[in-house]
Amino acid sequence: MTDSRSLAKRAQGRIKMNLDQSRERGLAHLVISDENLIGSTRTNLRLATLYSGVGERMARYAEAFGGQITSVALNVRSLETYWTSALTYAVTRGHNVPSYRQLQGLAENRRSWRDVITDIACALPETTIKVLPFETFGGRPEVQLALLSASDEIPRAHARVRLNASLRLEDLRAHLAGSGGPDPPQGEGRWRPFDEVQCAMLRENYADDLMWLTGGADGLAQLAQDPEQQAAGLNLPQTDVTRGIPHDKQDRQLAGSG
Repeated sequence: MTDSRSLAKRAQGRIKMNLDQSRERGLAHLVISDENLIGSTRTNLRLATLYSGVGERMARYAEAFGGQITSVALNVRSLETYWTSALTYAVTRGHNVPSYRQLQGLAENRRSWRDVITDIACALPETTIKVLPFETFGGRPEVQLALLSASDEIPRAHARVRLNASLRLEDLRAHLAGSGGPDPPQGEGRWRPFDEVQCAMLRENYADDLMWLTGGADGLAQLAQDPEQQAAGLNLPQTDVTRGIPHDKQDRQLAGSG
């Protein structure tokens, strides 16, 4: 029986051979993209945490590629919408609608994108890590490719295909009809499994991640900027990352005389 070490050695040999062939064809950039490189959605749901094994996985990739990985790009998104998408994926494949206790566990879990990025940086200490927020780059593969390849000579044709979109409640009820599981939620519109308190917890964690990235991420990663947006001048763009001008009027309520 071939052991795992032998299989890994053979895989490393095949990777080296393909890299050499790519160089011989004159390829200047090689982009490898797969949603499961850092782990699977199924594992995240089973462990109720965010990519807990990413450091070990990336270390194995670094070894397999012989230390030739120069940069890593990571798409991050609001934890509220990430977990909703993951739960949609699970429910449409036969899993029960999550209970309040399961949702609360996800909301209270303190592991966030910052931890994922830190684990990747530890596994690939000499590699540039670029972070592309889904809210800015989602559905724009041509822009992402331009940023990753640092080239203007890229395909501009693209497809706007949405995968694993959030279910509408009526679709969810139809999908679960006769399944014998818990009663599906009622109402209309998009399925939003988390309540307002849980959503607030998840949004706060993501806001902390964005603040950390905006502040330089301790030198571990770079927050990618939208190349199609003009750089900020004297008037900074308004965001939800921190409090600022839009909130000032809340603080200007002076006590009246008398």
